[in-house]
Amino acid sequence: MRVTDIKMRKSFTEGNLLAVFSIVLDEELALHDIKLIKGKEKYIVAMPSRVGADGTHRDIVHPIKPELRKEIETNIINFYEKL
Repeated sequence: MRVTDIKMRKSFTEGNLLAVFSIVLDEELALHDIKLIKGKEKYIVAMPSRVGADGTHRDIVHPIKPELRKEIETNIINFYEKL
């Protein structure tokens, strides 16, 4: 699968949350609420999640294969850095 479209839905100027993205995979599947977070040494791309009753975050969608995760992360980071 390939990222065929990417949109930054929100950007933030304070805190570690930098932006929220929506992407389209193979022009067939849209994923919303992917977060770009500034980590200590690198960017972190967080998949859409829900907060459980105990306060833990659980992904509601995530790539199974490492190649797809890398494809998503690379596209989001490159998009953000070009702004």
